[in-house]
Amino acid sequence: KVLDASTLSFGTRVRWFAICFVAGIVCSILGTALLWLPKGIKLFALFYTLGNIAALASTCFLMGPLKQLKAMFEPKRLLATVMMLVSILLLL
Repeated sequence: KVLDASTLSFGTRVRWFAICFVAGIVCSILGTALLWLPKGIKLFALFYTLGNIAALASTCFLMGPLKQLKAMFEPKRLLATVMMLVSILLLL
């Protein structure tokens, strides 16, 4: 059902959007907080990346994954999308 967001009710899509978005924020903040621990760089990279992926996944529930991917790779957004994906890969 996740692959076709239109099969989910609006309430379900909004609920999962909120869950993923909050999880993304929590992971990003946790990663930043763990940065100051010994070996915190690895934990930061892991949690910050998970946070970004969760935040991206959250919008899939509102738009649907195919529509989101089409929007992300439109010519006017292509550079930003590529830079974001490369940044995530380089962080890991």
